[in-house]
Amino acid sequence: MPWRQRRTPYRILVSEVMLQQTSVPRVLPKYHEFLKAFPSIRRLASSSVEEVLSVWKGLGYNRRALALREAARGIVEKHGARVPQSTDELARLPGIGPATAASVVVFSFNVPIVFIETNIRRVFINFFFPNESAVTDAEILPLVRSTLDKKNPREWYYALMDYGAFLRGATANPNLRSAAYVRQSRFEGSLRQLRGRVLEVMLALRSARLESILQALPNRDPRLAQALGQLVAEGFLQEKNGRYFFK
Repeated sequence: MPWRQRRTPYRILVSEVMLQQTSVPRVLPKYHEFLKAFPSIRRLASSSVEEVLSVWKGLGYNRRALALREAARGIVEKHGARVPQSTDELARLPGIGPATAASVVVFSFNVPIVFIETNIRRVFINFFFPNESAVTDAEILPLVRSTLDKKNPREWYYALMDYGAFLRGATANPNLRSAAYVRQSRFEGSLRQLRGRVLEVMLALRSARLESILQALPNRDPRLAQALGQLVAEGFLQEKNGRYFFK
């Protein structure tokens, strides 16, 4: 994993956002492509929505791309282009929740912070709650705290995450017994899939009216207006005189 070899805070921030709900094999090629296009946080902060989405395309969960760009802008404007070492300051940035903020600080600066993410949760449920269901993070956190290697938390968390990833394929997924577990909704035929297709069409057309977008889609989906409305509201697109284009 290249973000474990070159541990600059910017590279770790990019990797942690990409790894949200996405597997390492899918992230690896996009990670390299993204850093080639945006080698610094200042370059990312100055990019357009269209530029970022054109590189992000295929990775899914496009809101993350927009949030990462906005986070970069916040870091440039408020922190002099230096990734904050405070989890509180990081968590105030778009798309950066508590677990991602903690991961960035631990892996960038080797600070012993207690946190839980998917693979860590899997390890602790597997070993400490073998016969229980609806296990809460509040029950897991004291165990994470008591086992944390305070001298080298980075390596300890790397080991936990790798072991958690191994457990997913080696046994019945312990995270199914977590109170935090939510079954992901079906992607095929979803509005999320339609939104992704609309963005792909817009990357090709750059500017288009609703009818042109409809014609470019595989079928005339009646939810297109809803999808476009969401994309405008979330800052992906803008609309003027019936024509849509990137914001």
